[in-house]
Amino acid sequence: MLSLEQWLAYQAQVHPQAIDLGLDRLLRVLDRLGWRQPKVPVITVAGTNGKGSVSAYCAAIMAAAGFRVGTFTSPHLRDYRERIQIHDRLVGAEELVSAFERIEAARGDVGLTFFEFNTLAALLVFDAAQLDAWVLEIGMGGRLDAVNVVDPDVAVLVSIGFDHQEYLGTTLEAIAREKAGIFRQGRPAVLGSLEMPGNVAEMARAIGAPLKRLGLEYTYALEGAAWHFRGSRWNLPHLPAPALMGGAQYANAATAIAALEEIDARLAIPAAAVAQGLKQVRLAARFQVIAPATLAAPTWILDVAHNPAAARVLARNLRDTPSGGRTLAVCGILADKDASGVAAELRDCVDAWWCVTTDGERGRSGASLAQTIALEVAAPVEAAQSIAAGCAAALAYASLTDRIVVFGSFHVAGPALDWLEAHDLLPPAALPEYTAAPRTTYV
Repeated sequence: MLSLEQWLAYQAQVHPQAIDLGLDRLLRVLDRLGWRQPKVPVITVAGTNGKGSVSAYCAAIMAAAGFRVGTFTSPHLRDYRERIQIHDRLVGAEELVSAFERIEAARGDVGLTFFEFNTLAALLVFDAAQLDAWVLEIGMGGRLDAVNVVDPDVAVLVSIGFDHQEYLGTTLEAIAREKAGIFRQGRPAVLGSLEMPGNVAEMARAIGAPLKRLGLEYTYALEGAAWHFRGSRWNLPHLPAPALMGGAQYANAATAIAALEEIDARLAIPAAAVAQGLKQVRLAARFQVIAPATLAAPTWILDVAHNPAAARVLARNLRDTPSGGRTLAVCGILADKDASGVAAELRDCVDAWWCVTTDGERGRSGASLAQTIALEVAAPVEAAQSIAAGCAAALAYASLTDRIVVFGSFHVAGPALDWLEAHDLLPPAALPEYTAAPRTTYV
């Protein structure tokens, strides 16, 4: 019997391509497994940026209402099992291995990618847990993403920006066309940005998906320390500020509430649960501020911003968050990302840069990244051989009033969290495993 680590190593070698978009392989394996579409409400979340936050709000609010929710997200930061969570608990390793064994037995000669194994495992785990609702985050694009084998009751498109152009297209309209592929006839399409390409609404209308747009069918307004959501059914004043930091989180939270409003007839969610979920939601490395336990250390901020649009949001959050000292950046950006565009968005917010090496096929050396960043900024730029070395160098350079921002990729934020914890700069916060037995009947 293979261990979880052995299974993950094996899956990385099954298919000759790391990314091979398409649904045919999954549908063949699902048919062999006898899988059927879920009978509980499903919310699918796509978008260039903001998917993780919207998914987290949906899950937290439904959990606050007492419902059992399965959440599938990717990639992970520190533990593969972060991708499949059941009622805010990590999937158990044994249950995950059992799902992999079933998939391997059913696939035969079908070559699955690493992400396809991951998606199939999530579907099997959620089926066994007999949940009240599923929240599924699209991995890449939408139309041909593995997650799109599931028919959502509500399709959420958070944002459209330039990313993965080699797979999704070189224009915003082409990228939007791929991401809007999650829409379904007769089921709401929730749009979470005021800046959507025009063809998104056209595609929704063409297939008969009712549109629900930020600023039109639903709105939000800040009211001092609180805020107010108005939708097609719900009118929720005096909501608490989202626990996730940054001005963009109000739009993300409103988008999640707009999606939940559409399944309220099947899962009743009281206003108190919305407020509680907003206060209790947790999501690592989304402008995650780690204040020092004492005044003898600088503040750390972790963010997975990896494209210019996300870097623009990070820059806005940095400007909106007071700091008594300098802002130092530990940055690692994959080779297929727009590092120049990221640096241009942050050039006025960062006083010194440490560019770190990222590993893997898409990785980039710190020296190469430093050369690119230096062309865009006037601040000092140094290269580091590893994320740990970059964090250590920035900490040695920092004064007590400075803040150190670690960003650029999940592949950077995860190891940075490990380093911070190893140096007693991050309190342990591992999620427990989901160990409850599945219900025998669904209520």
